[in-house]
Amino acid sequence: MATKPSRSALVRRRGLVLACALALGSIAGYSGAADTPPGGTIHPDRWPAPKWPLPADAALEKRIDALLKTMTVEEKVGQTIQGDTASLTPEDVRKYRLGSVLAGGSSDPGGKYNATPAQWLAQSDAFFDASMDTSGGGKAIPILYGIDAVHGQSNVVGATVFPHNVGLGAARNPELIRQIGRVTAIETRTTGMEWTFAPTVAVPQDDRWGRSYEGYSEDPKLVASYAGAMVEGLQGKVGSREFLDGAHVISSVKHYLGDGGTTNGKDQGDAQVSEEVLRDVHNAGYPPSIAAGAQAVMTSFSSYQGVKIAGHKPLVTGVLKGRMNFGGFVVTDWNAHGQVEGCDNTQCPAAVNAGIDMMMAPDSWKPFYESTLAAVKAGTIPMARLDDAVRRVLRVKFRLGLFDAGKPSQRELGGKFELLGAPEHRAIARQSVRESLVLLKNQRGVLPLDAKKKILVAGDGADSMAKQSGGWTLNWQGTGTTRADFPNGETIWEGLQKTVQAGGGSAELAIDGAYETKPDAAIVVIGENPYAEFQGDIPTLLYKPGDDSDLQLIRKLKAEGIPVVTVFLSGRPLWVNREINASDAFVAAWLPGSEGGGIADVLLRKPDGGVHYDFKGKLSFSWPRRADQYANNVGQKDYNPQFAYGHGLTYAGNGDLKPLSEEAGVSLAQAQPGVFYALGMLAPDLTMKLENATHHGAKVATLPVALYDDSIKVTAVDHQRQEDARRVTWSGTTAASVSLIADAPKDLTREANGDVQLVLTVRVDAAPKGDVAMGVACGEKCGATLPLRATLASLPVGQWTTLGVPLKCFAVAGADLSKLSSLLTIETAVPLQLSFSRIALAEQGQAERTLECRTTK
Repeated sequence: MATKPSRSALVRRRGLVLACALALGSIAGYSGAADTPPGGTIHPDRWPAPKWPLPADAALEKRIDALLKTMTVEEKVGQTIQGDTASLTPEDVRKYRLGSVLAGGSSDPGGKYNATPAQWLAQSDAFFDASMDTSGGGKAIPILYGIDAVHGQSNVVGATVFPHNVGLGAARNPELIRQIGRVTAIETRTTGMEWTFAPTVAVPQDDRWGRSYEGYSEDPKLVASYAGAMVEGLQGKVGSREFLDGAHVISSVKHYLGDGGTTNGKDQGDAQVSEEVLRDVHNAGYPPSIAAGAQAVMTSFSSYQGVKIAGHKPLVTGVLKGRMNFGGFVVTDWNAHGQVEGCDNTQCPAAVNAGIDMMMAPDSWKPFYESTLAAVKAGTIPMARLDDAVRRVLRVKFRLGLFDAGKPSQRELGGKFELLGAPEHRAIARQSVRESLVLLKNQRGVLPLDAKKKILVAGDGADSMAKQSGGWTLNWQGTGTTRADFPNGETIWEGLQKTVQAGGGSAELAIDGAYETKPDAAIVVIGENPYAEFQGDIPTLLYKPGDDSDLQLIRKLKAEGIPVVTVFLSGRPLWVNREINASDAFVAAWLPGSEGGGIADVLLRKPDGGVHYDFKGKLSFSWPRRADQYANNVGQKDYNPQFAYGHGLTYAGNGDLKPLSEEAGVSLAQAQPGVFYALGMLAPDLTMKLENATHHGAKVATLPVALYDDSIKVTAVDHQRQEDARRVTWSGTTAASVSLIADAPKDLTREANGDVQLVLTVRVDAAPKGDVAMGVACGEKCGATLPLRATLASLPVGQWTTLGVPLKCFAVAGADLSKLSSLLTIETAVPLQLSFSRIALAEQGQAERTLECRTTK
């Protein structure tokens, strides 16, 4: 992630004045939104003051005191740093005495998204053993292993995958949330981790936000009713024998504070709201979480009134630790400290001094350790602040019993892999699916369907575990997985097929609707493709802008006289009025997870004609009337949604619905023409492919990926956001290439007639010492290449820059731009390491460097 540029001198002076005002305990002269200072006006005495439920423990503090007295400053600094398992080794933990490791969304053992449970546990053992090794003279302080078990232990093959929070909010069942937390803790412990980065208690106010599905509701009261229940499920109830025992984990309530209230629904953006809204809406989940004894709070990437939360001392120290009596430790999000003013990923005393106790420095842990150590020795970070941070971390480790627990594989649940996807656990997940379904339309009572009839199941979500599970499932974005990766799960199709067959009927799967036998009814499963974080940010609430294929499928079946029930998979409410109008029944199924059979439980009748389960779910997010109704939330002025908060039909009610307006309020043809790769995502009609000299190829679906001969590999790196860039490494053992392949030929002749360029945001990480070619292809024996070595050699190594390639260069070199099958290919037979974060068409002058039109020899 790039270093954040400094503000103007005027802003810096204003920040200095603010800092002085804060030091005096008051901020004078700021009364309105236009006058709000950077960081906002904060009055801690006006915030809630939950009681920390754990009484003072003199014996525990004595143990901590004794350990602290023996620790070197180097060991203390190490305890405050968390590195990612993909960027460090057990030897690093042994040497630097790091306090924690995490496995990021795509940081699996061996770089394999489908690593086995045994491999996860072995890795956990290795890091624990390193932390307890005193052969080099260091103190034996057990490491904390954290992971995003955010809807079950969904990082591990075979685990139970629960619905994402957006669906659980519709269930209105805090006790169910507690059970989900309990199961998640058990399955996390089997693979060796003691810490999950959950629950998310954001209160999303703009559904364009790519993390909306991580929130339970737009209503702070509902979020508050769930927060403490999830913390207790994960950790056990304070005062009971089960609290932080071997079957529970510590939780991280996140993302403090205001992440769901950023302007325009932008991830990692700025919450420009009043202190009252920040306190009453976005803080709602924290008091009950603290009252339940949450052991960690994770700060957000986002800002409040222009100041990044990771550096916001009034909110972190003044409100969270002071007024709200939080007695655990505070951890940042992934390299979020690097976005604090005056900081970068490698150094940030300001975040430590603001009250951060543990820095998540996944790939920057080593330089961050060195800079923090230097800052402590120089007095920039006071020793008292460091000791407080270390004390908070050690206190949690002692409470968790880590000093006496032994290695993960020797603990109570270590290695009991039969608990992953255990029948009892799957039953709770299936109940969660049933209770989260929201019925929006049931014209003429078409539902429930008769299981004795012929049922067609169609749509690209019908038999897709990835699509029904969403992001944060086996990898960060939830993409590139296969059915075999979910041995204990059931797709929606599989659940429907089993129930229909049990009822005496027949079921046929035809994704495109091309059935062999005309059915009595059709269930069409459609929805969003998996995404996570900023990669899910969207400009409007249009569903699949520019792509009407799902709508046409529904209309086709209806035109053939077949009743259509549409099951909609999504991480948020979207404008689907046309799809609702075309359907006889419409069900919001959210992201149900691994137990697709829960949908069959509700949609189909029993063999005797009765109902298995009725619809229970009620909207926890208001459904938009138009695609530009981004932030129309319950309780707000001029509230006018299509379906109000709390709406949800049952079989007992009238499910008829008058035709909805098909005026979207925005252009239906909204796509991003000319953007081939951005924010870690390819355009939906492109595929990235690797190939070597013998034409052995591989699609880049999950990361990292490499060809069998290691001639070329692709990994994720950070530029402006977390893992928004790709690093391509050529070993030089043989010629190899990376290409962007189009699903259908593209015509760029019009663009080439002007001054349009193909612009790449690139960074040369290791310069080439031989020829490199860039090219396009237009079918067999059709294409063109341009020499790239000299241009790459002229770029500064290790620095991001924009490189423009005029499209006309490819035409001059002999390519037919009317039928491009490959929009970009880079090939070499020499060692090269090249990263890119954006590939798009742009007008001349948009690039810092421009490639000259010279063809290769």
